[in-house]
Amino acid sequence: MAKLLLKKSYQHKDLKEIKFNDLWNSYGVFTTMRVIGKPAKILFLKDHLNNLFKSIRDYKLRKKNIEKNIKKIIKINIKKDKKYDHLFRVAVNHKMISVSLRKRLKTKSNFTLKLINYKRIDPEYKNLKYKKILEYLKNMNTVKSDIALHNEKKILETGTSNLLFVKKNKIYSPTNDFYKGTTLRFFSRKLKKIIKKSILIDSLNDYDEIIVIGSGKGVVSVSHIKEPYWKRKSLKNYRILSNIYQKAVTNCPRYNG
Repeated sequence: MAKLLLKKSYQHKDLKEIKFNDLWNSYGVFTTMRVIGKPAKILFLKDHLNNLFKSIRDYKLRKKNIEKNIKKIIKINIKKDKKYDHLFRVAVNHKMISVSLRKRLKTKSNFTLKLINYKRIDPEYKNLKYKKILEYLKNMNTVKSDIALHNEKKILETGTSNLLFVKKNKIYSPTNDFYKGTTLRFFSRKLKKIIKKSILIDSLNDYDEIIVIGSGKGVVSVSHIKEPYWKRKSLKNYRILSNIYQKAVTNCPRYNG
């Protein structure tokens, strides 16, 4: 697992710092944001916070001033004199708010997926029930590979990100049972059309490209899958999406807290 360069927990009632707890597998929600440059920029910050606050409401985790307090904690921990290409995670449960920072690792060009028969608990939310996924990921080199979750022969998402599938220059996304992340929402606004469709394992060879998108991965083209065997046929749409994403990185406003 990635080394945490910062790890802090704060109790809700007074924001007093307490012993760090990453909160994995507790009842709660989280978001992970990409922090870039010096001075710092936080990519899609507003969208991340809106999604997190909605999840907090839906999970009935609201505390007095919780939205204001989360923003305050982010401001305290993002430093003006540091150069970033990092991932900043905010996790919330009934007892505390926990934050951590880790270096963002660049993925390799021969990136692969390993199919795993598993559906996340309450998958429409970025919740903290990640024990099984973390067990898989700790034994993988995540700059080279990720797991692709499937259920009832339908591919859903990776362990960390969303998936897009390309066939004859049309872009498809799974229909349900996965979390629609901030980067996927960004592309849904930017692209003319992402078609929702059940992505069956048996139909994988119909697709020319498989693209991983997310806060940590950015935009990544999958090179191949071993079982069932699939191999990339094109990089055309990956390059288009990568250029769109890079413009968002370049144009992202400075973080002012």
